[in-house]
Amino acid sequence: MNMNLSQLAHTWILDIDGTIVRHNGYKIDGRDTFLPGAEDFLKSIPSDDMIIFITSRTEAEKELTEKFLNDNGIRYHTIIYNAPFGERILVNDAKPSGLQTAIAINTVRDIFIFRAV
Repeated sequence: MNMNLSQLAHTWILDIDGTIVRHNGYKIDGRDTFLPGAEDFLKSIPSDDMIIFITSRTEAEKELTEKFLNDNGIRYHTIIYNAPFGERILVNDAKPSGLQTAIAINTVRDIFIFRAV
C-alpha cells in the first residue's frame, strides 16, 4: 500500500498480532513470526518517526514481546499493553494548511500490506 505522506516526521501506531506478526503465533507456535514484508517495512521507517505498538497482549507477554522486537532490531518508542479487543479510534486535528493528520487503515488479519518506506 502506498500513501502520500508529508515530509514531516510521522507517528506510526501499529497493532502487533495479525498486523506485523502472525496472529497469536507466540501461543500457537511458541514464538512470534513476522508477516512477509513487515520486518523490512519496520526497519525502513525513518529514525525521525515515532513507532508506538498497541496490543491486547497482557503485561505477562511483555518480556517475550520486547525480546522478539529487540532481537530483530526493531526500534520503537513504547508499547501499550492490555488494549481492549474492540475498535481503536484515532482522533487528530487537521492542520490549517489542509494536511489531514489522522490516517486509519484496517487490514486483513495476517496479511501485511505496506512496502518498505
